[in-house]
Amino acid sequence: MKAAVLKSLGSPLVVETAPDPVLGTGEVIVDVVATRVLSYMNEIFSGERNYALALPIIPGPGAIGRVRAIGPDATKLSVGDWVFCDPTVRSRDDVVAPDIALQGLTAAGPGGMKLQQHFRHGSYAEQMRVPTENVKKLGEINSEDASQWCALGTALVPYGGFLAAKLQPGETVLVSGATGNFGSAAASVALAMGAACVVTPGRNEAVIADLVRRFGARVKPVRLSGNEDDDREAMKRAAGGPIDCVLDIMPPSVSTHVVRAAVMTVRAYGRVVLMGGVGMAGGAGLELPYPWLMRNCISIHGVWMYPPDAAGRLISMVRAGLLRLDEYQTTNFDLDHVNEAVAHAAANGGPFKMTVIRP
Repeated sequence: MKAAVLKSLGSPLVVETAPDPVLGTGEVIVDVVATRVLSYMNEIFSGERNYALALPIIPGPGAIGRVRAIGPDATKLSVGDWVFCDPTVRSRDDVVAPDIALQGLTAAGPGGMKLQQHFRHGSYAEQMRVPTENVKKLGEINSEDASQWCALGTALVPYGGFLAAKLQPGETVLVSGATGNFGSAAASVALAMGAACVVTPGRNEAVIADLVRRFGARVKPVRLSGNEDDDREAMKRAAGGPIDCVLDIMPPSVSTHVVRAAVMTVRAYGRVVLMGGVGMAGGAGLELPYPWLMRNCISIHGVWMYPPDAAGRLISMVRAGLLRLDEYQTTNFDLDHVNEAVAHAAANGGPFKMTVIRP
């Protein structure tokens, strides 16, 4: 098969012929139709983000494709089914605290690296081998719509955060990082889940105005000033009442002061979800007052990705019309132009934009 291979950090991807994946028990082979390019893939490939990658690797987190072959443990899948390939691979021998690797992207700890040795290669190829439980049926779709279905991979991340926080219909949510790619998806997912109000702070006035244009009066924009105390009060005023849940999904470059301003808007007995990259590139950690956490009974949820059943639930929300994937503008590249796709994604990131490779 044709595949794009990362052979060393700091080098371009090499498009070459690679061995076809071999099917094993507990696995599915999928023909890749469309796969997204993260806006920071260039930082991963350069080594700037210090992701755990065993090289050489065919990168690419998740895909939309069609089932090519199934193992003996698959009872609902059929050859030809349209599917979403979930990149969150979990070890099967510890359901309480499984090791995790993101197929084609990174791994957490020694156990995750061990997983990566087998489920290493991702979706920047004509085929990929995926654990059976990571293949989620989409139902019938048109091939041309596969690019927009790649937005599932973006929306699933904040959805996992809201599931951890047990977000309820009618609650008020604040999304810290709402003007980014994952943050804007968080706003749309919160509204799809029934949030009465979503506070969207940011400094990019055009982007926060666009969120109001897209989703209406339930979005409450806040222009950040950079002063922690002033911004905190502005966010509380915009909510017009208690903030039940704060989700932070800020990138590594953001100051902890910005994150803390948002986190400490949450009401007593409220929930905070930390899913961003603050501190991953070094620097100060997030300091929160112990007395405030204790006396206000604040719940802090650190969340990486989402539970195994989240993709199926989110697919149902899309099918029901609660979450619209047609909000996303896609730019497609073929596999031969994968390096151009990585450069395009870096230069054109932002809300509701996707760069997609179609092998």
